[in-house]
Amino acid sequence: MDLAFTPDEQAFRNEVRAWVRSHLPPDIAHKVHNALRLTREDLQGWAKILGKKGWLAFGWPKEFGGPGWTAVQKHLFEEECALAGAPRIVPFGPVMVAPVIMAFGNAEQQKRFLPGIASGEVWWSQGYSEPGSGSDLASVKTRAERVGDHYVVNGQKTWTTLGQYGDWMFNLVRTSNEGKPQTGISFLLLDMKSPGVTVRPIKLLDGECEVNEVFFDNVKVPAENLIGEENKGWTYAKHLLSHERTNIADVNRSKRELERLKRIAKQEGVWDDLRFRDQIALLEVDIVALEMLVLRVLSAEKSGKNSLDIAGLLKIKGSEIQQRYAELMMLAAGPFALPFIEEAMEAGWQGDFPGGAAANAPLASTYFNLRKTTIYGGSNEVQRNIVAQTVLG
Repeated sequence: MDLAFTPDEQAFRNEVRAWVRSHLPPDIAHKVHNALRLTREDLQGWAKILGKKGWLAFGWPKEFGGPGWTAVQKHLFEEECALAGAPRIVPFGPVMVAPVIMAFGNAEQQKRFLPGIASGEVWWSQGYSEPGSGSDLASVKTRAERVGDHYVVNGQKTWTTLGQYGDWMFNLVRTSNEGKPQTGISFLLLDMKSPGVTVRPIKLLDGECEVNEVFFDNVKVPAENLIGEENKGWTYAKHLLSHERTNIADVNRSKRELERLKRIAKQEGVWDDLRFRDQIALLEVDIVALEMLVLRVLSAEKSGKNSLDIAGLLKIKGSEIQQRYAELMMLAAGPFALPFIEEAMEAGWQGDFPGGAAANAPLASTYFNLRKTTIYGGSNEVQRNIVAQTVLG
């Protein structure tokens, strides 16, 4: 196992670093480094910049319009983007549904949907969770009934991240009630501008509407938007979830936020508290360990060996690390982490002023927001069971 990067890989890193730092808008990088509010224009603007370079589809093979990078190159690209302060790529299109369309969609679907994802022009949403069907996705109840050359969809999805911006949604729908619950699920692509689609934002504790409820009332979806075979959607969903869980781990963002934690600790005068610094050190050790685990997988792929099936393990450790750095930031800032005035935030003030504690204003918001990471993408309790069965035997 060789965890060292080759000279060619180091040269690739330098190329990516130079390009990202010259093309990433400074105002967006400032917002990311200080956890300030990112607008849709910020997120999609950066996606389009990457799209023009051909790097939004950074994980795609060349035959589908991607750069055809190795696993190591993809890791280095993500790391350099994170450290530069680039917004995290909204994963639903390029990272999640695109691999499903490549693997299971037909040629016409690939030609129709992939270019808009690769360019950043089309915003995709995920239609998985429902009231009562979160970690237990096999119990989804949203119904799609075949009528002639289309499906009629009725039901509800919830916790749809950034669904208020969605142009299209990939949807798990029930097309049969026979046999095991998993065998009656299909994978459907749905235009969110279709009549009968209603998006209702859910206002969270911090005043943001990051997640949504989505209702379907006799929504007509052309049968040509079905991916693969009817009632085989569970297979496609599992393929997608492996990408989602690895993406949730996001060790590169944790490395960037570790540096932010150190800045806050120094700014708030707790850096010299040895007990507090011990906690930062423990966190740093876990982040390094997570990175080594990622590099082990990359090394196995590079050498042609079967990589470890550890998407669930990466998700468990990555999500717990995200919660820990948010907690330590809150502890470092003390009472200054708590104030939150929604009206002021709406007016554009986020603690961003000369000599002020710019990093502190959104800390409570970040803390509460990251409580979800151990639940979504399959709860960590469920993931531990999966790891026990697949890795330990």
